[in-house]
Amino acid sequence: MQLKYETRQIGTDNGILKMTVVRPCRQTRRLPGLMWIHGGGYFLGGSYMVRFSRAKDIARQLGAVVVSPDYRLAGNAPYPAALEDCYAALAYMFDHADGLGMDKSHISVGGESAGGGLTAALCMLARDKGAYRIRSQLPLYPMIDCEDTDSSRDNHAHAWNTKRNHFGWKKYLAGLDPSRPIPPYASPSRQTLYHDLPPAYTFVCDGEPFYCETLTYIRNLQSAGVDAAVDVYHANTHSFDMLCPWLKVSREAKQNLIKRAAQLL
Repeated sequence: MQLKYETRQIGTDNGILKMTVVRPCRQTRRLPGLMWIHGGGYFLGGSYMVRFSRAKDIARQLGAVVVSPDYRLAGNAPYPAALEDCYAALAYMFDHADGLGMDKSHISVGGESAGGGLTAALCMLARDKGAYRIRSQLPLYPMIDCEDTDSSRDNHAHAWNTKRNHFGWKKYLAGLDPSRPIPPYASPSRQTLYHDLPPAYTFVCDGEPFYCETLTYIRNLQSAGVDAAVDVYHANTHSFDMLCPWLKVSREAKQNLIKRAAQLL
């Protein structure tokens, strides 16, 4: 299935937000909608990354309309800027579902790394606000814990490691009062209420920094009665599916994601 890409700009309370929209070229009906939030440790990246993300595979193989927002990065605008932009993009998807060719009852959210962290935070924020009901979440190897875990502590991997992780969180949380507790919308691992969050699927490799926090997030969802699942792969590179797509394990992760997404979207 061939895809087409377009850029849209919407006005928000914080200025103009650019989004990349990906859709099948021959769309004849309303399709599931998927917001895909790019990674980059909260301080790098852009919506252009959707072109080599798993969202592109979902759009091509399952037929979905993908919206990827160019949220403000932490170097210039720390928390809550990125989350505010993602929520504005979510509101746009629901409010303009017909124009986007989306089925409003089938709008999901996903992303990789920091985008996975924003996915979890956005699902929590949308639940608490009550205006938009997200169908499902796909937070791939999410960056959700601002504190070290057993897998992120003393991790010296080349793609993402303890040093880069500390830098990313420092940038992202720079605007918070250090004397006050970190809110769960900033670091979703601080969440204590997991009920009524959308069904979730993710995958992670056992050698990367976010291994432990990914498993903890899924366990917390399951304990609250949320349908949630994770596949674990043996590898040592963060974002292995994107950085090493030729590996057998990357191809397997991609295939299993497509199967799970077909059930969730």
